[in-house]
Amino acid sequence: MLASRLLPRTAVRPLPWQQQSSVCKSLASSVSERCSRGFASASEEKDLVIIGGGVAGYVAAIKAGQEGMKVACIEKRGTLGGTCLNVGCIPSKSLLNNSHLYHQILHDTKNRGIEVGDVKLNLANFMKAKDTAVGGLTKGVEFLLKRNGVEYIKGAGSFINENDIKVELNDGGETTVRGKNIVIATGSEATPFPGLEIDEKRVVSSTGAIALEKIPETMIVIGGGIIGLEMASVWSRLGTKVTVVEFLGQIGGPGMDAEIAKATQKLLKKQGLDFKLNTKVVSGDKSGEKVKLEVDAAKGGKAESLDADVVLVAIGRRPYTQGLGLENIGMELDERGRVIIDSEYRTKIPHIRCVGDVTFGPMLAHKAEEEAVAVVEYIKKGYGHVNYGCIPSVMYTYPEVAWVGQNEQELKNQKIPYRVGTFPFSANSRAKTNLDTDGMVKMLADPETDRLLGVHIIGPNAGEMIAEGTLALEYGASTEDIARTCHAHPTLAEAFKEAAMATSAQAIHF
Repeated sequence: MLASRLLPRTAVRPLPWQQQSSVCKSLASSVSERCSRGFASASEEKDLVIIGGGVAGYVAAIKAGQEGMKVACIEKRGTLGGTCLNVGCIPSKSLLNNSHLYHQILHDTKNRGIEVGDVKLNLANFMKAKDTAVGGLTKGVEFLLKRNGVEYIKGAGSFINENDIKVELNDGGETTVRGKNIVIATGSEATPFPGLEIDEKRVVSSTGAIALEKIPETMIVIGGGIIGLEMASVWSRLGTKVTVVEFLGQIGGPGMDAEIAKATQKLLKKQGLDFKLNTKVVSGDKSGEKVKLEVDAAKGGKAESLDADVVLVAIGRRPYTQGLGLENIGMELDERGRVIIDSEYRTKIPHIRCVGDVTFGPMLAHKAEEEAVAVVEYIKKGYGHVNYGCIPSVMYTYPEVAWVGQNEQELKNQKIPYRVGTFPFSANSRAKTNLDTDGMVKMLADPETDRLLGVHIIGPNAGEMIAEGTLALEYGASTEDIARTCHAHPTLAEAFKEAAMATSAQAIHF
């Protein structure tokens, strides 16, 4: 079956030896040049060719290299790491951390007995710190590929047929790479808002939002999910008046527990963010000095006009398949533009597989990373594993919000019985000494078996603490198991233990 997919051989008439010598010299020179530039030879077949050098792609490449496979990784951005390392998770966390420090120095030092003089923000250096972090990490990934014998090809890859990939090289020209196995890992892009063109200056996606050259006086964020709220937090801390417009009745997206979402909104509003929930953006106009939006109540109601210096479109992301040449191999996409795969990440063509944002599941870097390892294991060993019920989510606002497993509304909708236990950080010793007591830990468990069903945290260090909940969920722990596990004192993690005690029996310190 595989042999039938190979390109047919064409008859070649032998050349006179003089011409052969000339051709060979020319060919040798060409091959030498391509090898020195790190390009793949068209005649060399790889065990695995990966299209996309984002988190899914580069992790798969490293894992395959560790397994002794001959690997090529094609990436057109010019740097590895994809959206996450270059314009997403990593740079946004730099801005979130440093804007929080700035905001804390301005508003939260007197209570701690620290007198601070004139505080100024240097936006250029603020952005430079972000770029330094990004540069160091992307270079580190490139080093890891090299160390594991992966050929990194800078260019845009597209299918010629089921085994051959044409690469339009960033430095000019093109090459062809042939693979026994191919993994599509092209990721996702920001979903545009109909009728409002993104120029990354006044109407921005998350990419533009991390690179504004001046602090806007006003900003409207369309979309109250994780990306929108994180960027809203950054610019609000730096002095921008931010309004978040959300179509749904809660912030954080459907994955966030409703009780936690309500508490989060209350805290963010206290920090200066305005919210318009159950509100639909009807149209936008950026022809004037300010960007204007027409909005109305999502369920019908009074229309309203809003305007701002900058509008951030954060209504989600969509799979990126543009220019892949999927039509050349008859590849199927679903109604959301995602590549259709089976449980082993195989497409309709068994040796072509797909992982990450470009296929099903939550668009999270760590989900993509797990799939990248699993897909290589399937190719090499015939088995792999990702537990989609144990993929944590984190929103890096302040305080942080994190969750794993099922939330309360999901359990209600599925008519699954559950028991709830909560513990506030206001009763936690470490949180009190840190003067950082907003939030709580919430646990959901089966009322008969006490097996953990979900963990939801809003509070300091929630993004780190959720790892304990993910591990407990992965191993099928009961809340009593967690409650009987000794936690160091005084730590924020004791709130996790106390929430488990409140779920299985009764908390001690509340």
